[in-house]
Amino acid sequence: MSLFHHAMALLLCGLCVGASAEPLDEPLKPLPAVPQQDARRVELGRRLFHEPRLSINNTLSCASCHQLDKNGADSRALSLGFDGKPVAVNTPTVFNAALNFRQFWDGRVKTLEEQSNVVITSPHEMGSDWRTVIERIGNDPDYRRDFAATYPDGVTQANVQQALASFERTLLTPNSRFDQYLLGNTDILTLEEKYGYQRFKEYGCIACHQGVNIGGNMFQKFGVFGDYIVDRGNPTVADQGRFNVTGDEADRAVFKVPSLRNVAITAPYFHDGSALTLEDAVDVMFRYQLGRLPSEEDKTLIILFLTTLTGQGRDKP
Repeated sequence: MSLFHHAMALLLCGLCVGASAEPLDEPLKPLPAVPQQDARRVELGRRLFHEPRLSINNTLSCASCHQLDKNGADSRALSLGFDGKPVAVNTPTVFNAALNFRQFWDGRVKTLEEQSNVVITSPHEMGSDWRTVIERIGNDPDYRRDFAATYPDGVTQANVQQALASFERTLLTPNSRFDQYLLGNTDILTLEEKYGYQRFKEYGCIACHQGVNIGGNMFQKFGVFGDYIVDRGNPTVADQGRFNVTGDEADRAVFKVPSLRNVAITAPYFHDGSALTLEDAVDVMFRYQLGRLPSEEDKTLIILFLTTLTGQGRDKP
């Protein structure tokens, strides 16, 4: 398609530079405001998020794998558990995780509170138990004082989980350039980035990566057009995805669709961390999820669009 036809398509869709300053009516939505919460609980959660005493051998905190000063995830394909051994799946970013409809790649829990319970007690992650955690936190005079001032029943499992979740709900990354665009500042994106958004929709990426979190709101089979796991080789139990939760054959190799927010800075990609670059990930998505081969120009434009999804305030709740 010629540049003229590109420009005309954008004009007809109301996406060109200089469009109305009113919010755009698009299938993707800007991030909501951070929910109002008890600031004392958020602060307790922040401290607990960085607390290695949650792990059985006092070596691993939530922040060890969810690195808030970087991308909210881990730069390694597989994080290391308390015992120094790789865990089964890639660590997803904690940024905007509160907006996901389920937690974990296989969606086995619905809430952030449940998520922290699984990680703390996992024999492959933190390897601890709640009796040990409550004893350690409760024996710390600062924690004991602050929990008593915040929760009527002091240090309990439920309160530790709730405080952690309160902090994590603040970890939204608003004001990406694409959010500003959706809110009506159409000059904020270049013409090429707008073309990339058009291609993202036209090729069908938006069928799964949709809504306020640009993903995170549905399950999908990894390998609609071809068997990605077989082609990659060395299959693992984790590759079975949601099947490990439900036992339903239809759920084999089905995973929660990840959010694409901050995707340009959250490499490596997929549940196995097998795509080392954004370019690699886009290639795999086209081949195995869309069954199509894009032109190099279209691929470049889509990647340019994806770079506009990086938000702000990532380590400042």
